[in-house]
Amino acid sequence: MLTNVARKTGWHEQGEAGDGEIMRVIFMGTPEFSVGTLESLIEAGHEIVLVVTQPDRPKGRGKEIQITPIKRVALNHHIPVFQPIKLREPDAIRQLRKYPADVMVVVAFGQILPKPVLEMTRYGCINVHASLLPAYRGAAPIQWAIINGESVTGITTMRMDEGLDTGDMILKEEVVITSEETGASLHDKLAKVGASLLVETLRTIEEGNAIYEKQGESPTSYASMLKKEMGRIDWKKSAVEIERLVRGLNSWPGAYSLWGDKKLLIWRAKPVSEPTCEKGERLLPGEIIKVDKKTVMIKTGMGCLEIVEIQIPGKKRMTIEEFLRGNRLEVGIVLK
Repeated sequence: MLTNVARKTGWHEQGEAGDGEIMRVIFMGTPEFSVGTLESLIEAGHEIVLVVTQPDRPKGRGKEIQITPIKRVALNHHIPVFQPIKLREPDAIRQLRKYPADVMVVVAFGQILPKPVLEMTRYGCINVHASLLPAYRGAAPIQWAIINGESVTGITTMRMDEGLDTGDMILKEEVVITSEETGASLHDKLAKVGASLLVETLRTIEEGNAIYEKQGESPTSYASMLKKEMGRIDWKKSAVEIERLVRGLNSWPGAYSLWGDKKLLIWRAKPVSEPTCEKGERLLPGEIIKVDKKTVMIKTGMGCLEIVEIQIPGKKRMTIEEFLRGNRLEVGIVLK
């Protein structure tokens, strides 16, 4: 689907860069993470000749069709929008060729780019990836960095090739992961860093100063796409591991456990030192060992986890103190 908002521009012949630091750019992206980069390119004066994003899809309980965050920005700036179901299809590639550009910028687009697209512009396809490559190649590097207990992550810009996040690296910027970092907060930090680093990357490319560095082997496992079922807490794991899972999956899909037939989403928690956790051989992982007006403490495979913020699906998030005013959790209950 092509949404072509009326806008007339003068075109360079393909392969011919713009004057000064201004480039003609085809921008590919879909989620909120991409928005800051597109806005930074516009603010920097680059001409966005086309925005390519995923098709609009139904969301929410009402299944209303919602446009992608990137499409919203494009329409606000009167930029043509192209929404191919499959970018690999010959018709989609032919459509792209109608928009000559100096470079393509790809930020969380959501489809694999075929070779004809990778080679379509003079400077190729420049990607903003939310990790310090070659670590955490894959779809969910932000969340997996938290889940795995990393203290530092960052942004890498690279020139894409046919592999999965294996292209030559251009620029990097580190971001510290704090002890209270969530997937949501780190997402926002990295989106901001990625936006500014991409503008700097294009400047170095246009000036001929870009250095392209080959990637080595990745020191981490592939950062696979998040699925709802991975949020179910395994109470046999340590309190530290579970707390990282809670932070990493906040805000989606969320870490959860079962309380009878009810699902409990746990949004904030903290490992605690509690003698009862260490001495009770009869205690089971997932067993509630302490409840008072402001505290719920749960035995894990190693140590205890104190619940700070919780939610029953369909109701609002609340502190554990608020939750206990209307719900009864008792010592001895085992969460599954």
